[in-house]
Amino acid sequence: MSCVLPAFADPSTFARVRAGLPTLWCNPGYQPERDAEAATALTKVQQDWAMLAPLLEKLFPVLEQSGGQIFSELIEVEDLKAPLGYQDAQFGRLFVKGDHNLPVAGSVKARGGLFEVLMVARYQALAEGFLSQTDDICKLATREARDFFAQRSIAVGSTGNLGLSVGVAAKSLGYTSIVHMSSDAKQWKIDRLRKQGVKVVQHRGDYNHAVAVARDAAKHDPLAHFVDDEHSELLFQGYMAAGGELKQQLSDAGIVIGPDRPLFLYLPCGIGGAPGGIAYGARGVFGDNVHCFFAEPCQSASAMLRMMHGPDAPVSVYDIGLTNRTEADGMAVATMSDLVAERMRSRLAGVYSVGDDDLFRWVAMAYHGASLQLEPSATIGFAGPHFLLNSASGKRFADQYLNKQALSNAIHIVWSTGGAFVPELKFQAFVDRGIELGLPSNLSKETVS
Repeated sequence: MSCVLPAFADPSTFARVRAGLPTLWCNPGYQPERDAEAATALTKVQQDWAMLAPLLEKLFPVLEQSGGQIFSELIEVEDLKAPLGYQDAQFGRLFVKGDHNLPVAGSVKARGGLFEVLMVARYQALAEGFLSQTDDICKLATREARDFFAQRSIAVGSTGNLGLSVGVAAKSLGYTSIVHMSSDAKQWKIDRLRKQGVKVVQHRGDYNHAVAVARDAAKHDPLAHFVDDEHSELLFQGYMAAGGELKQQLSDAGIVIGPDRPLFLYLPCGIGGAPGGIAYGARGVFGDNVHCFFAEPCQSASAMLRMMHGPDAPVSVYDIGLTNRTEADGMAVATMSDLVAERMRSRLAGVYSVGDDDLFRWVAMAYHGASLQLEPSATIGFAGPHFLLNSASGKRFADQYLNKQALSNAIHIVWSTGGAFVPELKFQAFVDRGIELGLPSNLSKETVS
């Protein structure tokens, strides 16, 4: 067990993380500023999504009404503020970004998984001369294209939601699709994949083990493409487009983000690709007026540990005695993505951790208070404002980076990540457990750092 104090954390904060307690860590290297690099990258990604839209519409009839666009609702949840303890006038407004209900894959992973699979299909078709630069992209949805892709395979390592996204997209084009799943993957996700003709290989190890095995297996097949959640630029880019989508939705609601109306995003984090891509895209749109926090289970605080030690210092939750066991299956990850750690070096405001019981409390609260069907992992964003407003670290952050009185005008967005496809009986069990646990949350019982 490692007892070495990280370079970017004080002893009391690190002690709380090691003890598996709810904790907020604010990034001392954070630099809120206009981000030209992110803005340029976002423009390119938006162009790529627009290019893919006709193909998506052809492959997935559910997207016909949206013209092949993948987007989710922005939902104001005023009725949840009082149950969550956020009714104070200084709080601002609370929204949920409904990626739990994204079409095709039913989770945030639809953004990254579909983007990578379709972009890879296009690259492969161009490289082999099946598609030319001037051809209609919908040629990739023909019977001839299916025969072309049937000779190839796409593999991914996953705890569930990314596997569903990649598997569905790959099968829609005709690929052989293989999903390597960790020991903590939920059976209903395995069953759903198999029903759609996806090959599922389940491993005894954790997420990182499943990814390593899948990556190695793909190396031995020249016609296999491995979707590497730890290192994939394409996955990261797919998530980025959410920044532009969010800007339009806020504009439609008459909300202008600026120094006197800051934007806070609370992003569930596993390996880091989805929250990292979303945060990067948001920086490209909102610059120094958006503040992004990653959120993790207390026993799987891999991003917090990595950022505490510095992006160049790989560290595992096992190194400090954490178990990496959590009901938030998509976040049971022992080490953070190198790619995301580097991109977030100065762009991430901070990371916080939450205990599992609170996730179930919020499942029940969101269902009864706002009719939202969320997985436990998708509720973790609800803790963000608590840390910002009620912890010593959060108050110091506000004093350092926000204009006076800005918090009372702030826009807080909880990014929900999955839940739409959870079987009814399983979801009801989540709700029942949350009701049984009751209030208050564990956060109100702990003195958070």
